[in-house]
Amino acid sequence: MMPPFVYLIIHIMVEFSIFMIVTLSLNLEVGHTGIPQFGRVIAVIAGAFAVGAIPGRILAYMMGLPYGAEYAIYKYNYWVVDEISNKLAANVPLSITYFILSLLLAAVCGAAVGWLTSRPAIRLREAYLGISLLAFGDVLMWIGYNYEPLVGGSTATAVPDPFRWIWKYRFTVVSFVIVVIAFMMLLIVERLTKSPFGRTLKMLRDNELAATVFGKDIVKIRTRSLVIGSSIAAVAGALYVIYSGTCNAAAFTRLTWTFWPWAYMMLGGVGSNIGVVIGVLIFIIIRKLIVLYRFELAPYLPFDPIWLEYTLAGLAIILIVLFRPYGLLPEKPEPTIPPERIRELLEEIRKEEETEVQE
Repeated sequence: MMPPFVYLIIHIMVEFSIFMIVTLSLNLEVGHTGIPQFGRVIAVIAGAFAVGAIPGRILAYMMGLPYGAEYAIYKYNYWVVDEISNKLAANVPLSITYFILSLLLAAVCGAAVGWLTSRPAIRLREAYLGISLLAFGDVLMWIGYNYEPLVGGSTATAVPDPFRWIWKYRFTVVSFVIVVIAFMMLLIVERLTKSPFGRTLKMLRDNELAATVFGKDIVKIRTRSLVIGSSIAAVAGALYVIYSGTCNAAAFTRLTWTFWPWAYMMLGGVGSNIGVVIGVLIFIIIRKLIVLYRFELAPYLPFDPIWLEYTLAGLAIILIVLFRPYGLLPEKPEPTIPPERIRELLEEIRKEEETEVQE
């Protein structure tokens, strides 16, 4: 049995990994494309609801268990899901297939939601687009919370466990898998933003007029950015419900899944993927320490310590804006021509100038 401190480190790494995926997707849309994305939560919800509502029903149907509207009702749900998890534990290939297909399903649903929410709002700019996305962000959460057959309404629904076959090592293995997937997402986003498509996103962010002059379809580029970012964020939602074992609509609030990632991104550096990783890690550690020790600080605080986390977060954002507006690790300009070739060209120009002077 591992000591409590090790469990704490693993829990921090899992939370860090899930929010790193969400914040990287946000940074792709905000930092690299310039979209005022204040509805990040809706893509996370799409991934979570997709895994909470669809794969379990398919497995229940295959195994001859209740799969209709009663599947999500509390008194049926937990014994049905427990039966599914036990049968998955006896069939390791099916468990792995279920896990992979669940992530793919979440990504597809996230991309679909990203495309749908972009339709009425993508031509808007600045505050108008941000407010529209913010409004969309709460719609799906309240649907899930009030419509019980989807994911259990206010009572939540259990999610089949694809890692039950590991038994006592389940917590450690799931945590390791989530960390690996998070860094795979980092590599994908880093590669994407350094590609020609990534440079197009930055051109659109920096100067829409120049992008238009060069024949770029602004609406299409924005839509692609939203679709890709939403599919990445949806994977984080899927990992969250698989890790926790339940899908609770009330857990997906705009504070946790939109505004906190904004704070992480601002701390690390808007437009900097590595900065995002650093910002998420620092903020997650600070938040976790506050949650653990805030009541020990109660005698020294003039207010209820339950608000300490949010107070320090607000203060941190104000300080970032005042003293580090570009974050701890700001975005660095990346020339499209390799530095070595630039030096060669400058040397050639210098030699030509010397030759002209001598002549």
